Amino acid sequence: MKNIDSIGHVTGRSLYLDDLPTIQGTLFGVVFDSPKAHGKIKSADYSKAEDFPGVVRILTSKDIPGENQIGGIIPDEPLFADGEVHFMGQPIAFILADTETIAYKAKKLIEMEIEELPVITDPREARAKDQLIFPPRTFQVGDPESVFDSCDYVIEGEADNEGQEHLYIETQGAYSVPMENGHVRISSSTQGPTAVQRTAARVLGVPMHKVEVDVIRLGGGFGGKEDQATPWGVMTALAAQLTKRPVKLAMHRMDDMRMTGKRHPYRSDFKIGLSKDLKILAYEATFHQNAGAAADLSPAVMERTLFHATNSYFIPNVKATAYSCRTNLPPNTAFRGFGGPQGMFVIESAIAKAAEEIGVKPREIQKANLLNDGDEMPYGQIMDQCLAKNSWDSLESSFDIKKLEAEVEAFNSENSDFKKGIAIQPICFGISFTNTMMNNARALVHVYSDGSVGVSTGAVEMGQGVNTKMVQVAADAFSIDPSRVKLETTNTTRVANTSPSAASATSDLNGKALQIACNKILDRLKEVAVKKLGVDASTIELKDEKVISAGTESDLDWKSLIQEAFVSRVSLTENGHYSTPIIHFDKSKEKGHPFAYHVYGAAILTVTIDCIRGRYDFDSVKLVHDFGKSMNLPVDHGQIEGGLVQGIGWMTMEELLYDKEGKLMSNALSTYKIPDIYSVPKEIAIKHLETEGHEAAIQKSKAVGEPPLMYGLGAYFAIQNAVKAFNPDYQLKFHAPFTPEKVLMGLYEKVGEVVPD
Repeated sequence: MKNIDSIGHVTGRSLYLDDLPTIQGTLFGVVFDSPKAHGKIKSADYSKAEDFPGVVRILTSKDIPGENQIGGIIPDEPLFADGEVHFMGQPIAFILADTETIAYKAKKLIEMEIEELPVITDPREARAKDQLIFPPRTFQVGDPESVFDSCDYVIEGEADNEGQEHLYIETQGAYSVPMENGHVRISSSTQGPTAVQRTAARVLGVPMHKVEVDVIRLGGGFGGKEDQATPWGVMTALAAQLTKRPVKLAMHRMDDMRMTGKRHPYRSDFKIGLSKDLKILAYEATFHQNAGAAADLSPAVMERTLFHATNSYFIPNVKATAYSCRTNLPPNTAFRGFGGPQGMFVIESAIAKAAEEIGVKPREIQKANLLNDGDEMPYGQIMDQCLAKNSWDSLESSFDIKKLEAEVEAFNSENSDFKKGIAIQPICFGISFTNTMMNNARALVHVYSDGSVGVSTGAVEMGQGVNTKMVQVAADAFSIDPSRVKLETTNTTRVANTSPSAASATSDLNGKALQIACNKILDRLKEVAVKKLGVDASTIELKDEKVISAGTESDLDWKSLIQEAFVSRVSLTENGHYSTPIIHFDKSKEKGHPFAYHVYGAAILTVTIDCIRGRYDFDSVKLVHDFGKSMNLPVDHGQIEGGLVQGIGWMTMEELLYDKEGKLMSNALSTYKIPDIYSVPKEIAIKHLETEGHEAAIQKSKAVGEPPLMYGLGAYFAIQNAVKAFNPDYQLKFHAPFTPEKVLMGLYEKVGEVVPD
């Protein structure tokens, strides 16, 4: 089935937040944000801005009727700064004017004196000063400290990664309209409609039922609109309530980049112990997460880092400890992979360094330690239906790893100005929200009297194709043409108390809920058919819009069956609820079974570097991926390609930089580089791992949103191997991204020379 949104997208007819018709009397909002990363507000003069023609009102913390608090997991983040500022870009006031241009002009007239306080931007410094978001957590199995002494090889090191800007095509925004009786309707560009609803109710001081949140679709999210879409929706709702006029905010790109959090940077330490036969016997890792100035989703992101600290490998003795460190940067947030890639980068760095010191290829260590059924993860889950070795074996047989390595070696022996590098990246990624209570969803289905179907779920379409999959689920359940099914907008009034569209669980949770609702209606329709045809219920089925009885097509088709049900007063509306079974996790013990299933795969990445200029091109990425029984290959292939390239971008060119004063230096598309069409690998070959799928996945079609990003980790190690092929003096370093500047320095590094990361 084709993506139902494709035609609308390419013809420009798809609707996004900024396409909504502007209601007469709408005010336009612009945020006045902190010019300093940390300090006390000594004075603020808004008078000149308020007097500027066309300015209607300027809102601050003093105008909030409810609670000045938008923190979700931990209530530590005000909507508007009050008394102190904690990061550059923190909202202080909201300017409302007749036009956006007027609001921006007024913003320049605000006078504010801030007494500067010390700024922390590095998480290690934050930990040293005991600036933690919450207490550290440790996942442990066995006793690694007691095992290191008996290991044949013990290697220690550091592995750091920087953040990543989401750079969704559609920036953050919201449009709120006051309704009667104190209600407000928020059209929001959010992955979490219920989070916007709940937080707006808190700030406005009203019950949740007075706040309606509606989402058409997002022009990209990648996690950046899971929690961080909330303040903009709340600001417009507050302004609409106070002015009794519609209020719109559609952020400019540089404002969005300055004010919003990114993927979390980490500073990490590792210690790995191996036997002579390359078995990893013990592993310790310490993660310093740069959370930014407030918690946001950092506790959950940090938790998933711990869950993925050992990637695809079985290690009998593990101790992984993580610190969430408070700094004076915008609160960092969810990003595709949600902490998993940061944890996996460290174990892959440890393996790369161990291989270098032992004198073997990294793939020899990787292959020797792949997970099996029955292996226990550091968090207590016992692996079943484990496909780590299957993925690797399929990669070897499909693409001939040794032949590819030989081709790289031959190229390098014949070329002096260009060198190739190759790396293998296995993945194992758990699917479920790690907060067990969030693993539930609902769906509302109406079958109209003419046989058309309306479907509402909690899923938010943001380019991942979930709308298409939901149409498929409903069409398959009723065995009708997909053109009969309409996906409604995501709306908190129709489907309440939703989890955000995140964790790669959106299709599974909402799809299962939709199946339940459709099947309940289907059962009633079969009863109608039984009465009409006078046959046994066990013989009835619907197939291709026909009612089949005992294998024979009857006179009833879909439309006539629906009409029969309608005149018989049979309910054609149903609500379905689904909660993932089996999963659980006890944080007091840091043990449990948090994931419904895992997704596996393995990739070979090949790169060519220009040893004169430090540039590089990815020749190919050949991968084997565990799709389960894919219900939509074009959609899933799109996710593989997009996730892979996004991961490569994070590991190579996407350099996110703040100065020591907490100012974002890579604050525009001229200074922050993302992969374009010329950066994409010249070949992306995707092979499907043959499996039966998993019952917890919708139609046994496994989640495919986040796992592919982890293939991009191999880009770092492929580049590093190419640098080493040119310069034997180069010392391995693990500080992503591996930019062309770092490549150039590495190519000409000398023994004993100190080269900055």
